[in-house]
Amino acid sequence: MAYSGDPILIEDLLFRPVHSLIDQSLHSRMGATTTNGDGFGIGWYGEGPTPAVFKCIEPAWNERNLQELSRQIRTPLLFAHVRASTGTPVQRSNCHPFRYGNWLWMHNGALRGFSEVKRDLAMAVDPGLYRDIEGSTDSETLFFLALTFGLTEDPFAAVARAVGFVEEVGARHGVENPVQMTVATTDGTSLWVFRYSSEGRTRSLFFSTAMEKVRALHPEVEVLHQLGDETRFVVSEPLRDLEGAWNEVPESYAGVIRPGEDEIRPFQPVR
Repeated sequence: MAYSGDPILIEDLLFRPVHSLIDQSLHSRMGATTTNGDGFGIGWYGEGPTPAVFKCIEPAWNERNLQELSRQIRTPLLFAHVRASTGTPVQRSNCHPFRYGNWLWMHNGALRGFSEVKRDLAMAVDPGLYRDIEGSTDSETLFFLALTFGLTEDPFAAVARAVGFVEEVGARHGVENPVQMTVATTDGTSLWVFRYSSEGRTRSLFFSTAMEKVRALHPEVEVLHQLGDETRFVVSEPLRDLEGAWNEVPESYAGVIRPGEDEIRPFQPVR
């Protein structure tokens, strides 16, 4: 889940919605796995330009420290992720979100055949960036490939080049449909999201309707009146069932959310 808008208590985002991310970690309706208990992480922006992260290998629903922190931390931009391991170890460094400088990155999905292509992908990471890779996941490798291809200058182009490179390497190793991804990344001001898979059957991704429209549709929902007009959510599954409140990101599309300007566009890998 990603949130961008007026500063809000993390508790209001993670625990209070009917189908919150904590609930989804136990009872996912649309994910590849129903239970996601192989760790979690949150990343948020506060006083400085560099985001803070809190990660743990405990299931999100069972971590009391997360509950304590979420009652006291207020943030205008939050990333939160619950993990189901795709084969890499359950360890803190493999939990999302991943951080580099002022950037955060989350990835749902998998790079198929990662054990076969891992060396080629890792060797393509800029040597100046490689030393900052902490874990062993395909998700973090994809992040550092995007950084290598210019994420901090042009996220749309950089992710397209990174995905194209993964597909090219996968083809060389005989891996069919190597990329399955929904991705969210941010520099602390803008938020970019991507939905793509090599086979054209990507995991779900939704973004919230403009808040003034949602309030007009559901004036009876009190919490909506506490959220500013710039509030946006990006989620794998809707947080609550409100007609007209959620829009599915189309297959092979990407978008950017920033104050006063949102954009969505087709996404295709670049080789």
